[in-house]
Amino acid sequence: MGSGDERIDSIDQAIDEWWDRRLRDRPALDRLMYSASEAANHSMLWYALGAAQAVVRRDARPAWQLGVALLGEAALVNGIIKTIFGRRRPVFKGPRPHSLRQPLTSSFPSGHASAAMVAASLLSRRSPWAPAYYALALVVALSRIHVRIHHASDVTAGMAVGAVLGATARRLLR
Repeated sequence: MGSGDERIDSIDQAIDEWWDRRLRDRPALDRLMYSASEAANHSMLWYALGAAQAVVRRDARPAWQLGVALLGEAALVNGIIKTIFGRRRPVFKGPRPHSLRQPLTSSFPSGHASAAMVAASLLSRRSPWAPAYYALALVVALSRIHVRIHHASDVTAGMAVGAVLGATARRLLR
């Protein structure tokens, strides 16, 4: 392992320790983070919001575009990028306060974070709710650190990949 990997691991560990001291084991926050993490499994939260937006706007086209963009994001992130990196997920042996599906893919980058950014980018088009979509995307992304499924660097990279993919999708799917 190179010195760059060691520095990233050191930063990830410091963030995880800080998270342990400040944010974990707080019942309301635990419930929020576990719920956000579970709701976003397989991008179901984002598909549901796209469908709701389609009903309100009486226009299914943006929902279909969101679906296509999320499928593309999943294929790229989960099918290609995660396979290339093959990073191990954080090790956690203690009891979890809530149930959680354990992913089978590698840890880097976070697919939840990348999908969240793609979805926020597309859902926010012509919407007064744009800040709420991005706030929800941030909660979903951070939930992956909170529930110990991803390292902070996985989430950061996932958000960056998702921001690029979301901007690209916005340009392509006008």
